[in-house]
Amino acid sequence: MTTHAVKRPNWRAWATWLAGLTAALVVAAVATWRPGAALAFTVPEGATLSQVADTLSARGVIRARPAFVVFARALRADRAIKSGPYVLRERSSWMTALGTITRGEVVTEPLVIPEGFTLAQIAPRIAELSGAPVDEVSALLATRGLDAELGVPGPGLEGYLFPDTYHFARGVSPRAMLEAMVARYHAIWTPARRARLDSLERTEAEIMTLASIVQAEARRSEEMPRIAGVYTNRLALGMLLQADPTVLYALGGYRERLLFAAIDSVATHPYNTYTQAGLPPGPIGSPGELAIDASLHPTDDYLYFVAWPDGTHLFTRSLAEHNEAVGRARAAAGRS
Repeated sequence: MTTHAVKRPNWRAWATWLAGLTAALVVAAVATWRPGAALAFTVPEGATLSQVADTLSARGVIRARPAFVVFARALRADRAIKSGPYVLRERSSWMTALGTITRGEVVTEPLVIPEGFTLAQIAPRIAELSGAPVDEVSALLATRGLDAELGVPGPGLEGYLFPDTYHFARGVSPRAMLEAMVARYHAIWTPARRARLDSLERTEAEIMTLASIVQAEARRSEEMPRIAGVYTNRLALGMLLQADPTVLYALGGYRERLLFAAIDSVATHPYNTYTQAGLPPGPIGSPGELAIDASLHPTDDYLYFVAWPDGTHLFTRSLAEHNEAVGRARAAAGRS
């Protein structure tokens, strides 16, 4: 009987080969091969690892596509890919490419919301970056109950989309933008500000409404506490606020001069503080932190102010003093 020796696998050779392959993968993962030009690409929602690898390979971002897929799956990176617009360089390392698309380091663009902006002014900016029609964004902003859903006092979202510079990927949903702006608003209400609010016996909505008027009136931040003081004092005495910005809001926008005829045209409007007592129903724009702090900490005992040509205001305590200040301001404006 002839016997044949069983050929045993050369485990040492296999181990050497596997070690070599592993080393090659590691080198490929971290090597950059002199990165080239920046390349823009988009990972669609729901794209698979294979689809993403095809795109990266076709654009020249990575080399050795099959090995890249094996490497990514070994790291379970295929489960963490995030959609969106990206920029990577030609011949990027695998780790760089995977890190970018799994951390969601998408390309963003700034969305600037200036202090005092109204919803009507904010809507076009949201629409431009999101790609949604302005009418659609405006309808979203006016959605009944959205204020309660997002946890702001209302009425509506006016005044609660916090003015700041945000960064979003182009095409992000308008709803996501609103949520980010409202989250920023919530963040400014620190325990110290909450404590101060409680000590004033005013509601959050009242402070935000007052702050929005202060924001619209002030040209210099150092005057904000004094302007807030004027309105706070008038409220305490039961006087009409007679705040021009509230009438302009009722009229639907800015005007160079606010004439009595324009005031009378919206006499019954709830935001006309020349005819309606107390604060208006809600904010007339988005106030910044300085205006909010000024409304939480109003100063002085003035009851009137009038704008001076240089953007400052003359503050007075009596109607007679105010009328005199108005005359002086008009004369100064005529000389300027």
